[in-house]
Amino acid sequence: MIAVPAAGDDYTFQTPNAAFASEFNQDADDLRGMLASAAHVSAEARREWVQRFRACLHTGDTLTVEYAGAPEFGPRWFLARIAPVHQDGGDSDTVCLVATEITARKSLEAQLARSQRLEAIGRLAGGVAHDFNNLLTVILSHARFIERDSLDAQARSDAGAVREAGERASALTRRLLAFARRQVSEPQALDLNVLTHDTQQMLERLIGTNIAIVTQLAHGIWTVRADPAQVEQVLMNLVVNARDAMPDGGRLTIETANVHLDEAYAVEAGELQPGDFVMLSVSDTGTGIDPSVLPHLFEPFFTTKPLGKGTGLGLPMCFGIMKQAGGHIAVYSEPGHGTTVKCYFPRVDGSVAHRVQVAAVPSPRGSETVLLVEDEASVRELAARALGAAGYRVLACSDGEEALRVAAGIDGEIALLVTDVVMPIMGGPQLASALQETRPETRVLYTSGYTENAIVHGGTLLTGFAYLAKPYLPETLLLRVRQVLDGG
Repeated sequence: MIAVPAAGDDYTFQTPNAAFASEFNQDADDLRGMLASAAHVSAEARREWVQRFRACLHTGDTLTVEYAGAPEFGPRWFLARIAPVHQDGGDSDTVCLVATEITARKSLEAQLARSQRLEAIGRLAGGVAHDFNNLLTVILSHARFIERDSLDAQARSDAGAVREAGERASALTRRLLAFARRQVSEPQALDLNVLTHDTQQMLERLIGTNIAIVTQLAHGIWTVRADPAQVEQVLMNLVVNARDAMPDGGRLTIETANVHLDEAYAVEAGELQPGDFVMLSVSDTGTGIDPSVLPHLFEPFFTTKPLGKGTGLGLPMCFGIMKQAGGHIAVYSEPGHGTTVKCYFPRVDGSVAHRVQVAAVPSPRGSETVLLVEDEASVRELAARALGAAGYRVLACSDGEEALRVAAGIDGEIALLVTDVVMPIMGGPQLASALQETRPETRVLYTSGYTENAIVHGGTLLTGFAYLAKPYLPETLLLRVRQVLDGG
């Protein structure tokens, strides 16, 4: 029960129970009869509550309101129902307030809202990437043609600058796609200890001499399944962030461990199944992160770094890669006490695959017939130019129906179909299926700047599909074509 005075902005706790008193970090006996001001309720909060109480007494209606508890006692949310208490038939100055703690529900609602916001950004990123990667393919390839063929030194230099800018734009697009879980992943069984050891020398070059790097790699580490290149991307981004948080030097620790995440942790993390995981963590002794910043760390383009020092895509990219791998990423930090980022990869059974270096083909040329299908005219023209210059017979088509008509008129072998995945009228997989009904010997190479399509699932390349991501350079196209033709 709460008594409301006729004037003023204070009120008295009449008969609080233990649960209600705990909201104010008090015992019920101590709170009974105490003024709200004496219980350290702020003046602003007292005025707000008195207005509610008086409205309830005036109308006689029950009010329902959600409110945050006193911040000094921790982040807590409550649902209050307020009703007037009538005694002896006269006017009442007392209300009954029943409060239920709803902190867990509010936390889940916040997680859902955050998840929906990130998913919406992811869909936007994936849609933009398809068209943007087509444009970058044209920009990068023509810049490369000028660099290779021009006799003018200044033109070659200018083209090189254009290509370098295009490659930076391509890197940004890849980060967006990784965040959106639409970057093509080719997972394999991994030992995170081996991967960390193999990349340590490169990481030491990133951090400089004023930072000591320490590795604490657990023995008997479990096997995980992930794309090794993407895990290296995660590790490099976390190390760069740690370096930037220690401008005056410090200690950076990379650690691995076998852990079991229980159901309580999985519920708190959201979209995570409890079970066995391998943890890969990066810790620093740097400046730490303000608590108000922590909820925004995985939002694209959010950065605390000075202008020009960060894109705001590093941690979102890590977030997307970890989600795509079925794992989880968490950040723990306090201002002045450094930061720890923990990545949890699900444990899998199976032996670790050895990483094989693919030897470069010195002169990726050929004379085979290639059916090239690409709805974007500028991309089609440059791909045909590159293939033709390398000796291939190129049949260039703008869509699947045209490609089938052209193929029907060819007597000889069509060695390879190079097709975009996402096209109007007929997509690449449908075209390949129709073509191989009459030409089962024809190999297929898919190209795409967007991965939410028929040859990937959840961003993971399906078995048996050869793929070339856009944007690509002419030499990359020629190398991949030769590999597919040679059965690689």
